[in-house]
Amino acid sequence: MKLLYPTSLKLDVPSLEGFGVTLHPYDVKATIPDDLIDAEVLVAWTNSADNLKDAAARMKNLQWIQSLAAGPNDVLNAGFDQSIRVTTGSGLHDRTVAEHALGLLLAAARRFDEMRDYQRQSKWPGHLGGPQPDRPRDRFTTLRDANILLWGYGNIAKTLAPHLTAWGAKVRGVARSAGVRDGTEVFAEESLGELLPQVDALVMILPGSESTKNALNAERLKLLPKHAWVVNVGRGTSVDEDALVAALEGGEIGGAALDVFVKEPLPAESKLYKAPNCIISPHAAGGRPQDPEALIAYNLRRFLAKQELKNLI
Repeated sequence: MKLLYPTSLKLDVPSLEGFGVTLHPYDVKATIPDDLIDAEVLVAWTNSADNLKDAAARMKNLQWIQSLAAGPNDVLNAGFDQSIRVTTGSGLHDRTVAEHALGLLLAAARRFDEMRDYQRQSKWPGHLGGPQPDRPRDRFTTLRDANILLWGYGNIAKTLAPHLTAWGAKVRGVARSAGVRDGTEVFAEESLGELLPQVDALVMILPGSESTKNALNAERLKLLPKHAWVVNVGRGTSVDEDALVAALEGGEIGGAALDVFVKEPLPAESKLYKAPNCIISPHAAGGRPQDPEALIAYNLRRFLAKQELKNLI
């Protein structure tokens, strides 16, 4: 049995040995070599669309694809036979995305982006320094006592929430079903109408699917307080970008810090680049799966034992 692993990241290959499976590196931007086309297992990470399309057409023995992406839309859209099992890299990006979200929240509260703009002009942003009001209700200036809503309460939110509460934030979550998760109160989406008017910062961590398309639309943006910030580290399609631009330009919300977009790279003509109080991050929150070997080995062991795989779609 052959397992193909990508050379697009550095893997601890020796840790995957000892399963009775031969391990073979492959180039994720090129077609699969003829001598590897009979492989049963494919580990995918940053594969090109042509590479995956070729693999879907020619790898007739393929049984399982382990993607290292949290949302493997590239694999799902490549045309693989539905009998092939696909597992995601959910859990591999929790810490990096949570850390990035925390950074965007701090940038929004402390306005590091505006300070940098003034620095480039050799100007002193005096309005951002000196004596300041403590926790003003009409502005988002600190995590302490801030009402932060995490929309999409999965593993990333569970990782982020304790860091926010450690700084004194009041954290609540929104998911498909209500409950208490790791000490955080989570509400069903039906409660958004009541929750959105109370937030200082809304963190979007929704997956990309038809059900989440434009989840944050013009109607919901109008429910946010005028000082509230929107942070998106989930999927760009979950935010109506035209409605967001209108809200920013109209001063209807405090600002937005975005790491994901409907189209990436974000086109130069996008109004988001010049929208007021908008921080653009180039899909940098994830992109570095942590300890992928542990997930691959775990699932490989279960695959060989004909057991259910972790993160199976």
